[in-house]
Amino acid sequence: MSSIKEYARKLRAENKDLRMKDVEGLMGSLMKDMIQEILQGEMDAHLGYQKHERSDTENSRNGTRGKTFKTDFGELPLEIPRDRKSSFKPMLVNELGSLSDGIEEKIIALYARGLSTRDINEHLAEIYGIEVSAELVSNITDKIYPKIQEWQTRQLDKVYPVAFFDCIHYSVRHEGRVIKKAVYVCLAIDSDGLKDILGMWIGDGTESAKYWLSVANELKNRGLEDILIACMDGLIGLPDSIRAVFPKVEIQRCIIHQVRNSVKHVSYKERKQVCSDLKQIYSSPTEQSGYQALQDFKDKWDEKYPSISKSWEANWTELSTFFIYPNEVRRLIYTTNALESLNRQFRKVTKTKSVFPTDKSLEKSLFLAVQNITKKWTMPVRNWGVVVSQLEIFFEGRFSS
Repeated sequence: MSSIKEYARKLRAENKDLRMKDVEGLMGSLMKDMIQEILQGEMDAHLGYQKHERSDTENSRNGTRGKTFKTDFGELPLEIPRDRKSSFKPMLVNELGSLSDGIEEKIIALYARGLSTRDINEHLAEIYGIEVSAELVSNITDKIYPKIQEWQTRQLDKVYPVAFFDCIHYSVRHEGRVIKKAVYVCLAIDSDGLKDILGMWIGDGTESAKYWLSVANELKNRGLEDILIACMDGLIGLPDSIRAVFPKVEIQRCIIHQVRNSVKHVSYKERKQVCSDLKQIYSSPTEQSGYQALQDFKDKWDEKYPSISKSWEANWTELSTFFIYPNEVRRLIYTTNALESLNRQFRKVTKTKSVFPTDKSLEKSLFLAVQNITKKWTMPVRNWGVVVSQLEIFFEGRFSS
């Protein structure tokens, strides 16, 4: 088919008065006639005799059925020959059908990269001369729903050394108005040190500990029996929700989230110094020295910002978990940067869609983004050999690589 198109371009070059549209229309007509002849030839070979010949065979021609195929020269309406036994399967039609399937794959690939329906339409019109409507794009991408369900309910490993829990928010249209929806995400590190997204769940706009509890229960129902260390932000009740399902888990509250919340109301002129003093706390070699650095911070800043030290002391148990581990493990768990990096990639894909028409359209976009993102996750996390050997000792009997 590409050679036919090249011939059309050559014909256009040799006949400057012809418009390319006219040339392609002519070539499409010729191509249609050629295909019809090939189809008749296939039917002749299938039945063992040519059209208009008499035959004593049990099978015979039984009219045609119309079918339209998209090609480089626009839509071609063809008449597919039929036989009385319905045993005729023309090879050429299968090839043309694969072209149509290829267009669908391209639409899904473009949708996965965050292109809007208008962008997809313009792209296909420019490259293939095909017009696609928003409804067609929706219908084609809806075909991935079985894959979404299969992925979301797949069996999980029994143990994950580290899991990150976080939430990202999107605007979705619901009953004529735009509301915020929360997408709950769990990213884990498996026993080989590879990152894996265990699931995504769309809930109400307000992130809640109750919903996190349902997420944890679903993970357990899919075969997950134990999490060694769970890393999360400062949502009240979230640690209890995870512990209720995985009682032996150690909780590490994200240090970066804690620092951001701490400096939220600090004046711009003093923010750099406050951050520097906070760093003395979480970069300390031991929990004891870290707690002493917190007391020093308290003496220095409590007069201006008393709420900062109060928050660190209230959450110290979950903020200080990482102190008992070596640097290789600390760097892995003291922040949810791995999940925030994933969220940034989600936003890069969804930035062209300020409002999603439905929950399903949001789910489709994020699932397709996950498929593209996880293709690159082929290497274990940094220094995984050291990390795993440490975890096998700290969690003896609960984990082995």
